[in-house]
Amino acid sequence: MTTAAPAEAAPHKNSSGPAEQTPRFRRPGRIRRIALPYLLLLPALILELLVHLVPMVIGIVMSFKELTQFYIRDWGAAPWTGLSNYAVSVDFDAPVGEALLHSFFVTVAFTLLSVGLCWLIGTAAAVYMQDTFRGRGLLRALFLVPYALPVYAAVITWVFMFQHDNGLVNHVLHDQLGLTDKPSFWLIGDNSFVALLVVSVWKGWPFAFLIVMAGLQNIPKEQYEAAALDGAGMWQQIRRITLPSLRPVNQVLVLVLFLWTFNDFNTPFVLFGRTAPQAADLISVHIYQASFVTWNFGTGSAMSVLLLLFLLVVTGVYLLLTSRGRKTADV
Repeated sequence: MTTAAPAEAAPHKNSSGPAEQTPRFRRPGRIRRIALPYLLLLPALILELLVHLVPMVIGIVMSFKELTQFYIRDWGAAPWTGLSNYAVSVDFDAPVGEALLHSFFVTVAFTLLSVGLCWLIGTAAAVYMQDTFRGRGLLRALFLVPYALPVYAAVITWVFMFQHDNGLVNHVLHDQLGLTDKPSFWLIGDNSFVALLVVSVWKGWPFAFLIVMAGLQNIPKEQYEAAALDGAGMWQQIRRITLPSLRPVNQVLVLVLFLWTFNDFNTPFVLFGRTAPQAADLISVHIYQASFVTWNFGTGSAMSVLLLLFLLVVTGVYLLLTSRGRKTADV
């Protein structure tokens, strides 16, 4: 009787072997999981570079060149001028600098009034819409119509309404209400600033209404009920509950409205054309005129860079002040 030889003992394996080999097989999958979000963002980043950053860099380079109509076909061959374009832009005793300073003051006044009125009307409408009443949904939809309409279609409609002879504004103010002695010119002269402000507020306040209304949804109703039980009226509730609770929302909203309004080009360009009246000469249209009307792209690029620096400084100071105010309120 033969007996089978005992099986050869399996070689002893170090217990640490599998633990050492496991990361070798798991590491590629982990890398793929980590890199996948960045790969998905890569097309958007590339488009952002092409659409925004690359033209910005080109504009900065152009601001250091004497780029006129003689070098449009080959702008790279334009001679370098250093900071001369910036010196011309900030020389407020010369015609170019004086016109730019006037445009800057007009833009600041227009922006402050437009942002303030947009925020005030939007906040008032959002607070009013918190109460339940019949037709609230329809009224909300109507409030958002100016924001949903295309800018060009909306502003062109206002152009017809501001016409001197047959415009709806003069028909209502002069013919029906008798508030003016004679029909007014709204698209030229000093009234152009009022016309521009009206159009800007009309199409901007629904955005403030939408943002504030979304922020009001996060305020618990129990706070208003407790305040009402303590005898607080509507204005006290708005002052003590609504406005403090909306502070983070308002900080972002005011900044966005400021940047949009200060850089607004479509509204004045469609409303007045290539040459805006002096009373409504916003800096965006002024830079356009300096670049494409006088054919001095170097000076126009320098003005654009100065505008960019101003907005960066204002944004940085605003964020610094609001962050300090938030920390003080939390303490």
